[in-house]
This record gives sequence, structure tokens and C-alpha cells, in this order.
Amino acid sequence: MFRRTFWFTAGAAAGVWATTKVNRKLKQLTPESLAAQAANKAIETGHRLKDFALDVRAGMVQREAELGEALGLDAPAGHELPGARRAAALGPIPPTTTTTYSYDATPTSPHNRNEDH
Repeated sequence: MFRRTFWFTAGAAAGVWATTKVNRKLKQLTPESLAAQAANKAIETGHRLKDFALDVRAGMVQREAELGEALGLDAPAGHELPGARRAAALGPIPPTTTTTYSYDATPTSPHNRNEDH
């Protein structure tokens, strides 16, 4: 008798536990709940990207200071070098070359696209 009561109680408890688990999972899969989860993930991702950008910015400032110190530039951060010093620091400007293309539009040309129509 005690054995049957034990197993009956254990089965009822397992049924209640399984029913509550299934109901919770069904509530998580409703469209409203899925939309809220997606919004929370997007906000979390935005915060992580912002933190990453701030870390990159801090690293850039630190590296710029290290390079300025190594090159002997004592200009405060955020100020550009004067034109002459800046040009000297960058080196000579290479000459620019332009390339021109020609198109032979004579009627005897095999590549005349006007005759394709």
C-alpha cells in the first residue's frame, strides 16, 4: 500500500513538474517573448560594440602618444603639424599619373557597339 502511494505521488509530482516546464517553454516561444529576447540581445550587442569602440579609441590614443614620443613630436594631441613640418614628415609627394583610354568608334571596327542594335 505504501509502495503504491509512493509511486502515485512520484508520478503526480513528475507530471506537475513536466507540465510547468512545458508551459514555461511555450510562453518563451510566443512572438512577444521572442521579440523581447531579440531586442535584449540587440541592446546587449550594442553595448558590447560601444565598449569595443572605446577600447580601440583608447588604444589609438595611447599608440599615437607612443609614436609621437618616439619621433620627438611634442605637439599636443589633436593638433596638426604646421604645413612645412607636416610635408617634411610625410616625405615627397609622388607624381600623379593619369591614364587615358581611347575607343575606336569607326564603323569598320569589330568592337563597334552601335552596330549591335
